[in-house]
Parts: sequence; C-alpha cells; structure tokens
Amino acid sequence: MFQTVIIVGNLGRDPEMRYIPSGKPVTSFSVATNRQYTNNAGETIKETIWFRVSAWDKTAENCNQYLKKGSKVLVEGRLTADPATGGPRIWTGQDGSPRASFEVTAGTVRFLTPRGEGEAPAADEGAGSAPAEDENIPF
Repeated sequence: MFQTVIIVGNLGRDPEMRYIPSGKPVTSFSVATNRQYTNNAGETIKETIWFRVSAWDKTAENCNQYLKKGSKVLVEGRLTADPATGGPRIWTGQDGSPRASFEVTAGTVRFLTPRGEGEAPAADEGAGSAPAEDENIPF
C-alpha cells in the first residue's frame, strides 16, 4: 500500500529547525492552501486549510535556509495520523471552536517563489550596469 499527498500553498510563518538527539535536523512549518468557489445560493465561499509540515535531513536544512513566511511551496509527502484518533490532530481553539490540523511528513519540497523576490538588488545589480559580452549568446 502507498499513499501520497501533494499540497501547494503559502507558508503561514517562518520555518523552525531543530535537531533530534541523534543529530538529525527537522524543520517544521505551516502551509495554507486556499480554495474559492460559488455555492448554489450564488455566494462566494473562501476556504483555507492549514497543514503542518515536517521536513528532514538535507530538505530540512534547505527549507530553513530558503523559505520564509509567505513563500509559495509545493510539498509532496505522506499524511501522518494522530496516534490517538487515527486522523487529523484535533483540539479546541482559544475561541472555544473545534479545530483540526493535518500533519504532513515531506518527501519533496519545491520552492515556487522566485529566488530573491521581495529583496532589494545588490549594489552591482539593477539599472545602470553595462551588459556583459556573454549576454549576446543566444542560448
């Protein structure tokens, strides 16, 4: 038997990396997926589902280094069930309403936000710099 889940969304907070006693790195982060649709009454419904993601080893190190709150990612992995319920982790929110989170152990994390988006260009980049000779090569 085999199960896999693929989610695409945005990080809800900066990743947090820690090391387990054996020295293996693990990075945790949350991903929000959004869906918008119109119901039978003609109302626009916006739905957000949150996933708690754990990445291990080199993937954990890369996620910690390159991801930040708001980054868009594609995560491929497996659902991890709550040992007590066999389903999502269920708890009561601060407002008293029932909440659930889906836990995903990542096998692959693809960074979908372009590198450097939202960052200022370095001093030698940007307007006013002369193009290099090699930029005329058509490949």
